[in-house]
Amino acid sequence: MQLPREPRAVIFDMDGLLIDTIPTYAAAMVHAGLDVEHPVSLEYVRSLTGLLGAELKARLSADLGAGFPVAAYLTAMSVRLEPLLTAGVPLKAGAIDLLEALSGCGMPLAVATSMKRSEAMHHLEVNAISRFFLHLVGRDEVEHGKPHPDLHMEAAYRLGVAPRDCVVLEDSFNGVRAAHAAGAMTIMVPDALAPTQDIRRLCVFVISSLKDAKQILRAKDHRSGNRAFSSPDRTGRTPK
Repeated sequence: MQLPREPRAVIFDMDGLLIDTIPTYAAAMVHAGLDVEHPVSLEYVRSLTGLLGAELKARLSADLGAGFPVAAYLTAMSVRLEPLLTAGVPLKAGAIDLLEALSGCGMPLAVATSMKRSEAMHHLEVNAISRFFLHLVGRDEVEHGKPHPDLHMEAAYRLGVAPRDCVVLEDSFNGVRAAHAAGAMTIMVPDALAPTQDIRRLCVFVISSLKDAKQILRAKDHRSGNRAFSSPDRTGRTPK
């Protein structure tokens, strides 16, 4: 398998792609529905993968109607999630091997996640992988989350690379839609849901695991003096 262009940077999703959080989120969301006496199915919850914040609220309201207690549901979900996430969530198979390989050849790496920046940083640090990334962009740093392209475009900007020259690795439908809208070379590593034909058409490849990504992303030496997690300026952008 060969990419259409030589990648100059790689942007990673986090939940369900690097860290195996989707089963934890799904369980908390199903139980939260029972807590507020408005049950939601596991299948429906999985369709929400990649959505947090305003985008999740809007989707719940649109899908479940005015009678669904969105605020109470999200509160119940947070209560359910906190002890589960605090207990620790494992990395996905192949994550460390892929990150070490890309870092070893100097490929610039970033994370673009629907989590808030502080929450995402916590998970990266707990799993000892924050050191691999030059930049982290959280949902609270852009105007619109996934499936809008803002997160990926901001990550590419901070890396100093055009989105079309970035490979984006995503596991969810909403993440794939966002990466494609940004113009990036999108690779899907499905987690909760198998891709539909429409989703496949938005990807350059659909692969079974991060182990497969290592072969696709064999790159030339990209070493540079960039410092991990450079601080953004007052506009939220990191100076080049």
